[in-house]
Amino acid sequence: MGEHDETGGDALISRVRLIEDQPLPERADAFAQLHDELRTRLEGGGSASA
Repeated sequence: MGEHDETGGDALISRVRLIEDQPLPERADAFAQLHDELRTRLEGGGSASA
């Protein structure tokens, strides 16, 4: 569980860093997309909700 969480966290951090390097309009769109993906995961009751 811990290793998977760290890998997922590392992937999220890498993705946020890539988004931060984009111009503002693209950054806003990318963060909106990331938000939607994370919300979908949380509302879907991911593996952490056992």
